[in-house]
This record gives sequence, C-alpha cells and structure tokens, in this order.
Amino acid sequence: MSKYQEAKRIVRAYFDAIENATHENVSDILKEHTSDDYLWRSVYPFREQKGAQAAADTFWSPILKSMTRMQRRQDIFIGGNNEINPDEIWVMSMGHFMGLFDAEFLGMRPTGKIMNVRYAEFNCVQNGKITKTGLFLDLLGMMDQAGCYPLPPSTGKHFVYPGPRNHDGLLFKDAAPEEGIATLALVNKMVDDLSALNDSGAMGCPPEVLAKSWSKDMIWYGPCGIGASYTIPRYQQQHQLPFRNNLKDKKFNGHVCRFAEGNFSCFFGWPNLSNTPTGGFLGMTGGEVRADMQVVDVYYRDNDKLSENWVLIDLPYWLKQQGLDVFERTQTIMNPEL
Repeated sequence: MSKYQEAKRIVRAYFDAIENATHENVSDILKEHTSDDYLWRSVYPFREQKGAQAAADTFWSPILKSMTRMQRRQDIFIGGNNEINPDEIWVMSMGHFMGLFDAEFLGMRPTGKIMNVRYAEFNCVQNGKITKTGLFLDLLGMMDQAGCYPLPPSTGKHFVYPGPRNHDGLLFKDAAPEEGIATLALVNKMVDDLSALNDSGAMGCPPEVLAKSWSKDMIWYGPCGIGASYTIPRYQQQHQLPFRNNLKDKKFNGHVCRFAEGNFSCFFGWPNLSNTPTGGFLGMTGGEVRADMQVVDVYYRDNDKLSENWVLIDLPYWLKQQGLDVFERTQTIMNPEL
C-alpha cells in the first residue's frame, strides 16, 4: 500500500459516515472515527473544541439541522507528511458543502434554496483515528447567498468557485513524491519572498516579486469579502495592494500544518498572520486594533509556476477582535426573534 493510502481511506470513510449522519447521531459518528483526545479547530464562532461531542454540539449538529440533505462536493483531496512536524500525516479536502438551507443558522434566515458553503478540511491521522481537524468555512459567502451580506462591496468577485482547471485534484491514489517536493519548494519560496517584504516594512509589492513564483494567468480565489481575481495586475489591484497598503505591522506567525502532494500544496495557521488595520481594507475604517488572521491556502503548480490559489480567511474572527460581530449584528437586525 502506498504511503498515504491508509490515512486517505480513514478520512474518506469518515466523510462517507458524516454524509449519512443526522443532526441527532452525528456525535456518535465523530466518536467512532476520532481519538479520545481529539482536537477540532474551525472558524468563528465555533473556534477550538476538545473532543468529538463538543465538535458535534458546536458545529456538526447545527449545520446538519440547517442544511438538509447536505453533500460534500470535493475538488481537491491530497495527503502528506506535515513539513512542520514530519511524524504527522495529514489529509486535506477542499470544495463545497451543498444542501438545502431549510433552517436558521448563525442568525441567517433560511431560504429553502440550494446553499453552497465553501470549505477546506485538514485531518491528522494517527493510529487509525483522526486526532486533529482544522475545518475552515467561508461563512461570509453563506451570508451572501442568504441575502444578508454584512460588508461593503468587495474589490474582487465572489462566486461559487471551481476546482482546478485541469480537474485533477482528487488524488485518491498517491502521486509521485518528487512532484510534491517540487510543489512545496515553490510555495515556500513564494512565502519567503513575501515574508521578506513584510519584514522590510514595505507596504506595496513590485509585480516582479510575484512573477518569480506566479503564472501571468494566475487565478486567486479569495474569501467572500475580498473575492477572486485573475492575472497578476488584477490580483494586485483587487487584493494584494489593498491588503498590503491598508494593514500595517504585518507579522507571519507560522503554520500548524503544511504539506504537498503532486501539483498541490496546502497550509493553515492558528494564527498565520497578525496585522493592524489603518483603514480601507474590506471597505472598513481603521481603528488601530491589532488582530490575528487564520488563513488557509491551497495551491496548484503548473510546471514551474503557481497558477491557482484557493484562500479562506476567517474574516468574521478578524473583525470580531476589532469589535464587530457580523453574526450577532445580522441576527439582531434581520432575525431579532431568535
């Protein structure tokens, strides 16, 4: 059996069980597939939960009650040894949860229509069980589809994002190890270039810095609130420069998990970044309150350049640290009887 096949099999069995679970029995499903010391991390307001019961009560039971007949629609599925802790094997799945939005969720009124919730899920497998999970969701995207988007217009374009252009992201069979090594080396080079820029105190970014690592036809699929961009110039205009010019004191804090398989690489941090808004980012005012960002990046390498990048940022948590709870405010205004 190939190196990551057993871990992938365990995670796929877990996914199948969750897909057939109900809000009433999902805690039993989690307990069957996870370790006794299971650690579950997710976006605000769910955050960090210890144990399968807490993860079920906090997130899985409410979402399954809200989103009936929910499907996991995967675009990327990869496994690998964690570069941060090589003894750990992680499996990452990215795509959308799709279901019928039939009951209230986080103060959002149900629509009775299809809802797509973008996700990236990282699972660490040890001794036949899932021991750690990082599940990141684009809840602003959910609010947008529910008709209660809480922020000013975004600089990029948010929509239901596709998977990789070549439709080759589901690595149910292990890829050649040398391909993953090349992908991770390119991603790390790109991260090092941007970290050096942060450490220098520079606010902008010369396009030639990006061109070292990125294809001229790069596609950046950012979180709702920022949106997606195509090509280096539009990416800089619609995300990178608003981000760099309107956030100061940017500090990279490291990653919990980072690995690659084949042409794909992924990572998440807890938190990845810290910064201070000076005004303008997301169309919001400054306030000078330093805040942490939890970020997921999933990359696709095409030959010697990165061509696609799917990004989730826990923007509601970043805003909450500055005094704005978008879920509480939305519920109070649009669904006050809850």
